[in-house]
Amino acid sequence: MRKILPDRFRGAGGADGSPGGAGTFRADFTASLVVFLVAVPLCVGVAVASGVPAELGLITGIVGGLVTGLMPGSSLQVSGPAAGLTVLVYEAVEEYGLAALGVLVLISGLLQLAMGVLRLGRWFRAISVAVVQGMLAGIGLVLIAGQLYALADAKAPSSGLGKLGGLPGLVADVAGSSAALKAVAVGAGTIAVLVLWPLWKRGAQVLPAPLAAVALATLATVGMDLPVARVEVQGLLDAVQPPGGGEFAQLAEIGVLGTVLAFTLIASAESLFSAAAVDRLHDGPRTDYDKELIAQGAGNAVCGVLGALPMTAVIVRSSANVRAGARTKVSRVLHGVWLLVFAVLFPAALGVIPVAALAGVLVHAGWKLIPTKDLVPLWRAHRGEAVVLVVTASAIVITNMFEGVIIGLLMAVAKSAWETSHVHVEVAGFEDAPEDRPVRVRVLGNATFLRLPKLLDELEALPREREVRLDLSGLRHVDHACEMALATWAERHNAVVSRDADAGSGAAGGDVDSDPDADADGIAVKDTGAEERALA
Repeated sequence: MRKILPDRFRGAGGADGSPGGAGTFRADFTASLVVFLVAVPLCVGVAVASGVPAELGLITGIVGGLVTGLMPGSSLQVSGPAAGLTVLVYEAVEEYGLAALGVLVLISGLLQLAMGVLRLGRWFRAISVAVVQGMLAGIGLVLIAGQLYALADAKAPSSGLGKLGGLPGLVADVAGSSAALKAVAVGAGTIAVLVLWPLWKRGAQVLPAPLAAVALATLATVGMDLPVARVEVQGLLDAVQPPGGGEFAQLAEIGVLGTVLAFTLIASAESLFSAAAVDRLHDGPRTDYDKELIAQGAGNAVCGVLGALPMTAVIVRSSANVRAGARTKVSRVLHGVWLLVFAVLFPAALGVIPVAALAGVLVHAGWKLIPTKDLVPLWRAHRGEAVVLVVTASAIVITNMFEGVIIGLLMAVAKSAWETSHVHVEVAGFEDAPEDRPVRVRVLGNATFLRLPKLLDELEALPREREVRLDLSGLRHVDHACEMALATWAERHNAVVSRDADAGSGAAGGDVDSDPDADADGIAVKDTGAEERALA
């Protein structure tokens, strides 16, 4: 095996910077087998849940190992089909057909390549974590709801709300069908093994939980000859469907372009967030985000040409790779080799796997996408972030993936704008100065239209019989709407004061002192006895 590896891998240093050699290769070889065993049920399960042939999931896993795995970026991260894109792929296939999937993935890959070349990879780190968590939570909820139908060998409704609304009817149908009850038993047993298997340390070291769960469910189904649905097999080459000219013509549709953008955004964000998580698991070289984005784009472009599923970096496989002792990218390349060998030599093995078992794997994966442990602490520490998370997840369930993510991003931007637009008012010369002298009102902070209602309320509370001199020089930022509203208020307020004082003194007019060259830090020393009204 060592002779067929490229020279570039021989003697490669480990992830921790240690010298390479036979020990490094043995560690990578062992890790590749572990990742392969983890990847097989996940590749097949994600494909079936996405409504495409099981072989397409294996093809994406193979490309993730042999193409993306060879490229620079993150040395220990493993790519393949991910549960996070299952809902979006299913919606795209339902809407535009399986033949259009290749075009969607190809264009997404090319966009990722362009973003990597333009060095935009690091900007994905600026996406609100609450939006990403909400996105994954929404995906997890829709994924769980959809796979509950697959547990019973039933067809799921297309929309997220339809899946949730149909669950009571599903329960009634299962209760009245012995075949459905047996399928549910297979799926529930799979979930139980996934939860309990890691508690058996020795067994978990020998066999990954997903493979153990699917293997045991398959043995039980075959051994007891249970009447449950099995994975349909059509052959690796038959599953490959390169896109044609008719599929490229669909790019003129707005909905197709929206789906492409959703693929690009979600796959890129998930891959780069996964890279950050994997970097925390080892002491080796850190991820180059732009190169990793190029690697992901190259992999997705190849998947698109083959008509396969989109890929992302997958944290489950990546963490398994690191914990199994991988030191270089050889482990992830070899895992692609093993997937190829399995798909070519043992395709019939897929045909005995019960669909309910794969549904159980996806239900478990969907549950892990929901940040159940983080939500309560997040609510206590940052309630605004928790609201963004919940709104994003709910929007995905109610609408669809693309619209839900857009709503979440808009919520995050609005929250940030609200939190950064703090402004307060200082009033001086109200009690100590003679009544014929104007009251000096200084506005400090960031004045935007978001805070304008409360700001005007504070100004309206000032005495109506005293002239006001409004000073805006202490503002770090004032938008046009706020500046105009403040100037108008000062003019009207002082006009009323002058009229009531039998305007002849000519003091009206609403002076507004706005110094565009004011201190950039907006620091002001409060006058003695100044009354400060903080605007929350």
